Amino acid sequence: MPVRDASPYKVFRARPRGLKALLRGEEEVGVPGGPRREPLPLRGPGERPPWRERITPRQVLKWLAIAIVSWLLLSLILFMISAQIEQGNLPSSATAALTSGPNMITGTDTILILGTDQRPRTGAGSKEPGSNYNDAGSRSDTMMLWRIGSGTSRRLSIPRDTLAPIPGYGTTKINAAYAYGGPALAIKTVEAFAGIKINHIIVVNLAAFPQFIDAIGGVDVTTGRVCADLFGGPSAGGFRVDLSAGVHHLNGLQAMLYSRVRENPCNPADNDLTRVRHQQEILNAIKSQLFSVGTFLRLPWASWDAPKVLRTDMGGPTLLTLFIASEIAGSAPPAVLPVQPAGGSDLQASPGAVQSSVAKLLNG
Repeated sequence: MPVRDASPYKVFRARPRGLKALLRGEEEVGVPGGPRREPLPLRGPGERPPWRERITPRQVLKWLAIAIVSWLLLSLILFMISAQIEQGNLPSSATAALTSGPNMITGTDTILILGTDQRPRTGAGSKEPGSNYNDAGSRSDTMMLWRIGSGTSRRLSIPRDTLAPIPGYGTTKINAAYAYGGPALAIKTVEAFAGIKINHIIVVNLAAFPQFIDAIGGVDVTTGRVCADLFGGPSAGGFRVDLSAGVHHLNGLQAMLYSRVRENPCNPADNDLTRVRHQQEILNAIKSQLFSVGTFLRLPWASWDAPKVLRTDMGGPTLLTLFIASEIAGSAPPAVLPVQPAGGSDLQASPGAVQSSVAKLLNG
């Protein structure tokens, strides 16, 4: 009968080691006969840690590309949702007055851009005496035709005091068409005046205009010497514009104020025609800023705010096509319909001037 070893079992317990021992790569003490851990390798001077050896430049580029695509996709989704929310805020009569046009990537459309004298209830211009806070009865301070698509981008501004026949109301200032019959009558008036068909309409919401420009980080504009009081000046709760000649980076409020200056004591020659050039300069500056690095970092916010600036017949996909067509075509040179004084504040455009200006808009 075998004899058993009477010696008692012994338990060996490893002493816990400190962080310094682990970093030095010391061998672990364990149960005799048990597995031994290899000491941690010591790195020589200048050697990379193992985790850095596993990350390659290709992996970095891969994750960077995924981050960029995700950022763009998020921006696109926000833009589409915002555009869908805003769609339908234009009267159906305005949509019915439009003529359908081709896709702006493969074809060319004519867009009527209007900016009314409706004032916001809060913020810039809200305290100006006699302000009109309702869209009904507002006049179109800004009236611009934009020929866009298929590599084309040309704009023509029509001064607001230009005399034109308004269907059902006789000949008066063209900006009164919006006050008499809203965007639908403005479309019909401009079509008859210019002899063209309008495919889309954009009514700019001036109350949201500064917020959008702030969302893209402001705009760079080259100005002359400008000094003017707007919305009644500071004493009436308005603002003072004071710009030296040169390049300025304007925030949303400053850009909106600059686009509304028509009387400039520092340059008495400035008038309403000067103002429409300012407005086109702001549009070109916005377009340039949209595709800058700074705007890319703010793109989701800008994408969400962009549709809020507009009241339009265009939904998200068509608006996206418009922005793409605008980038392909580049910035449009400012163009203003030539007019002559016709007594008081009225302006008169000869049929020849209208015909030549519209032909240049359509054909370059």
